[in-house]
This record gives sequence, structure tokens and C-alpha cells, in this order.
Amino acid sequence: MASLGLKRISKRFGDVVALSKVDLDINEGEFCVLLGPSGCGKSTLLQIVAGLTSQDEGSVLVDNKPVDHLSPRDRDVAMVFQNYALYPHMTVAQNLGFGLRMRGIHKDTIWKRITETASLLGIEDLLKRRPRELSGGQRQRVAMGRALVRRPKLFLLDEPLSNLDARLRINVRMELMRLHQQIQGTILYVTHDQVEAMTLGDKVIVMKEGRVHQIDPPETIYNRPADTFVATFIGSPVMNLFKGKLTRAEGRLTFFSKDFSLKVGDVPSNLENFDVEVGIRPEDIEIAHGREKALRAKVEMISNVGAEKYVHTRLGTTDLTIRVTKRDSFQPGETIPLFIDPSRLHFFYKGRSI
Repeated sequence: MASLGLKRISKRFGDVVALSKVDLDINEGEFCVLLGPSGCGKSTLLQIVAGLTSQDEGSVLVDNKPVDHLSPRDRDVAMVFQNYALYPHMTVAQNLGFGLRMRGIHKDTIWKRITETASLLGIEDLLKRRPRELSGGQRQRVAMGRALVRRPKLFLLDEPLSNLDARLRINVRMELMRLHQQIQGTILYVTHDQVEAMTLGDKVIVMKEGRVHQIDPPETIYNRPADTFVATFIGSPVMNLFKGKLTRAEGRLTFFSKDFSLKVGDVPSNLENFDVEVGIRPEDIEIAHGREKALRAKVEMISNVGAEKYVHTRLGTTDLTIRVTKRDSFQPGETIPLFIDPSRLHFFYKGRSI
């Protein structure tokens, strides 16, 4: 396996900036996920690493050595696409071994690798079938197997689960986690699905409009978002955000919005009297049973999402979403008391985390 480095990668398509000065370091054996909305440059970056597209500026390094001059064949990377890209006229075994045959590997070695890979993926019974005889999940395993059988330095996966239904996506996601633990491969994985990213990634790279907004482990991405884009892109429902000003009141720094005020804790004092944004996750707002100084919000709507229950409220003119327990019972139009713990607040100045 290998490390991967991207240094100041930029790419334009006409007047469209697809990538702008992207820097990235992936350690050997890491599972890294490129996450962002459609059109943010994720797949373009993956294609540049694979050598399928050339960058306008910057360099790609594998094991600290530039590979920009190398063809896709010579970069020793394997790419898995969302459409599987299997040859319909070949059996599973022939699909798995095709790349090795093209490289002139001896047939005994090819068969050994095919059987080892099939055993690893649990597809030994499928080797004589053709793609049309396979389910979506089975085709995905074969596509993964075709990459694994080569034993490349890097695995590049471009939205490989997007064509699977929800239940199958969960199953294959778990298989990918198990597979990574077994092979300890270096993986760069592209998705627009935050659940996939937060579940699979040792490290998550959040992108928007060709720029990297944050690179961190999933827990840090969720708990300490670098800016308001990451804060609202990660999490469902999204983080509640309020605009207002930090002002000193009764000796304490206080956040004032047009609808409410909050005493705040550890915030840089040099932001006093500045306009800021404050964020709070739905799960960090409590129903303030018995509290005298509670915020009062009007229930607008209630939504049940599996084991989770959310109450969508209005605080003056401000929308506020709260996660509650299944035991909590509220009705639209009801006014409920809320408590926001100052230690759970996120502060942003000019869009960046404070």
C-alpha cells in the first residue's frame, strides 16, 4: 500500500473552476472520504489521481514521488465506478482476471488471485455466472474484486454504492468496512452521502465548489465544523444557525438575535459588538421542564424519523429544530419551554468557526 499526496491541484473546464489549489495528504492504510454536494469537484479530483484527467496546476505524489508523468496503467491504482463497468460477455472469473491477463501475469497466478479474492468477498459460487445473472450487490462485489485482485497501491472508489437500494447500501457499507480492516489498503472514496462518509472514513474531506473546507476525522467534522457550510452540510436535520451580535450585558457576554438572547461562555472578547452566527445541534437543545428563564417556542410540526423524533418550532420569527424523546408528546400550536446549554454553542464570524 502507499501514501498519497496532492499539492495545489487546480483544474478548470472553460470558465468553470472545478478544483482550486487542493492540498491533501493520505497516510498509508487510511480510508479517506471525499464528501460534498454534486458538482463540487470530487470525481474530477479522483480522476486526476487515477491519471484519467490531467490537472492544470499542482502535483500528485504516491509514496512521496510525483506520478504526473505516468499513464493510468503505470500509476498502480485501481478505480471502482458507480456503474460497475463489468464486461457483460465475460463470466465473473473472467472479469476478475481480465486486468491481470492484460498485464501478462501467468495463468496459475491469475487463478490463485481470483480464488483468493472471491473467497475474501464471498463470491466463490458466482465465478461461472455472467453480470446479467447477478444482483446489484453481487455486481458491486465483483467490481470491488476486479480492483482487489490487482493488489494496487491505491484504491479509488467513485460513488460505488449510489445505484444500490437503501438496505443493500447498508450491507455493502459494512462489507467495505470489514474489507478495509482485512486488507489495510489505502482508499480514497467519493460520495455525496454524509452517512457513508461519517461511517466509513478514518478521515473526511469536505468540499464545495472545488475547494476543501475541512479535513478531519468524522467526530471532529461533526463536533467542531470549520465553517457554516460544513456545519449545515453535516447532520440531519441540519444545525440551527442564528445571526446576531455579541454584546456585554450584566457583566456577561451575551448573544442577541432579533428574537432572543443567550448568555454565552468561552468566546473571544475581541468579538464584542461584532455580528456573528451562533449554531446549535437539534440534539443539544433541551425541553426546559421547571426552568424559570426558559426560551418559549411555538410548535409548528412534528416529524418521526425511525427511532428519532424531531419538533420543528418557531421562536419569534426564528425556525428552531429540536430532537426530543419518543415519550415527549407535543401538538402543533403548543408553546414549549427550551434550554440551550451555552457550552454546546458553535460560534462563527464571517462564516468561519471562532
